[in-house]
Amino acid sequence: MTTRLPMLPTARLFVAATALMALASCASAPGTRALVAGQAASFEGQIISVDTNPWAYDGNAVVAVGTPGGTVNVQLPARWNLCKAQPLGDVQALKAGDRVQVVGTATAENEVVVCGKADDRLRKVE
Repeated sequence: MTTRLPMLPTARLFVAATALMALASCASAPGTRALVAGQAASFEGQIISVDTNPWAYDGNAVVAVGTPGGTVNVQLPARWNLCKAQPLGDVQALKAGDRVQVVGTATAENEVVVCGKADDRLRKVE
């Protein structure tokens, strides 16, 4: 008599693992959804890096912010006087590890500009 019981636990494990992966791919807690270009974006995260060097040639400074969904590059225009948003405080004071709140417009799935609307911002949160 042949018994296939040893295979049964393996099959159950495979089915359970597959189900868990499918559920995990569908889950989207706040802050983990992909950004959609042209849409409003609002999230909190931790600064990974601050690069203001592009301001020297009229480029956008970039603040890389780590979020549960990955890294988002927050663009800070050199010509802030052309923005509708309030000027940021001392950008040079921002540093890796600071927790920030970002409100702006997505320009790509991992990029946001904080300039186009009066309520756009990048600010430290305590």
